[in-house]
Amino acid sequence: MKLLNTYDDRDEAEEAAEKLTGDKRLASERDATVVIYNLFGIPSWGNFNRLGMYNLGELKRLLDRREAWQSTDQARHTEIIATLKIVAKNYGSEIPAHWL
Repeated sequence: MKLLNTYDDRDEAEEAAEKLTGDKRLASERDATVVIYNLFGIPSWGNFNRLGMYNLGELKRLLDRREAWQSTDQARHTEIIATLKIVAKNYGSEIPAHWL
C-alpha cells in the first residue's frame, strides 16, 4: 500500500476510502490544531480513476472520440499523458498502450 491522497475533511476521506478496491487504510495525523487524513491503498489506474485523480475521466472522454480530435484535444492529451508518465514512474507502474 502507498499513500494515494491526503484530505482535510474526515467525511471526504472516508467517502474516498469506500471507493477503493483492494487493501486500504485511512490514517489521521495532527499538526498543531489541524487534522489531516492520509488515504493509503493499492496504486492502480482503477483506484486513481475512482478517486477522480490525474484527469483520467477526461482522458477517457478524449480517447472515446479520438478520431475527431482537434489540435486542442491533441494538446490536452499530451498534457495528461505527461502527468501520467510522472505518476507511473512514482508508483512503478506502466501507462496502458491504448492511452498513448
